[in-house]
Amino acid sequence: MSGESTTGQDLTGVFIDVEVDSSIADDGELAARLAEICPVDIFTADHGRIETVAENLDECVLCELCLDAAPDGALAIRKLYDGTELRR
Repeated sequence: MSGESTTGQDLTGVFIDVEVDSSIADDGELAARLAEICPVDIFTADHGRIETVAENLDECVLCELCLDAAPDGALAIRKLYDGTELRR
């Protein structure tokens, strides 16, 4: 599946978005940990930076393992379908 609808609209991140604060974006150790613990591969540790895999965002199961691993306030999971977010 390409992530695009038949109308050409991008359908990645329709339900979930993840916000990574700039204070942790370059933390290679945390990037590797997030990539390891996420059960649906939302995070990758490419080039020692915390990156998200856009096509996997909507696979989020809201397990909060990433929130447990990240410093308080540095990571947020936005539920786009109801306007709320998970953050510590």
